[in-house]
Amino acid sequence: MKPKRNHLLWLGVAVMISLSTSAQAANDGDKQAELEKKFEKAMNNVVLVGSFTVKGRENKLTTERYVISKVVKVQDGFWLFHARIQYNRTDLNVPLLLEVKWAGDTPVIVVDKVKVPGGGTYTARVLIYDNQYVGTWDAGDHGGQMFGRIEPNKGEAPAPNENENEKKNENKKNADGNQE
Repeated sequence: MKPKRNHLLWLGVAVMISLSTSAQAANDGDKQAELEKKFEKAMNNVVLVGSFTVKGRENKLTTERYVISKVVKVQDGFWLFHARIQYNRTDLNVPLLLEVKWAGDTPVIVVDKVKVPGGGTYTARVLIYDNQYVGTWDAGDHGGQMFGRIEPNKGEAPAPNENENEKKNENKKNADGNQE
């Protein structure tokens, strides 16, 4: 009879551990959902205003702006960023599907060899915390660091969509009686 009691004791311990682990996993899932909701809210209708450096010329800062109209979680850690990217003479309005990983309660945007139409191919890691961002970036033959603050968007519009401009020009030609 004694071996049977030990068996029941171990079974009880296993059930308690299983229930405790399941409860912890559910609690962690709730915390993660809360963090993701907070991230989505914090990254909607904002402007990332900052600077970036280029390796070898770290003493020269270049201004950058990212107008984020909204971010939406798509699946399995991937988010769709609706963004306007502005630096040097570049001004692009692009949707970007990017992975967001978490360092505890802190989101890190992961860019892995992402081709930006009209802008090149980039790799970056951008940490978001307390209305600020900081990270590293690489474009193959050059790269550097980036940093700045996250501000509410006070009416800055997204960049005009090139396709919309082309359609307007085509419509104008057709209205004038010209053929395409």
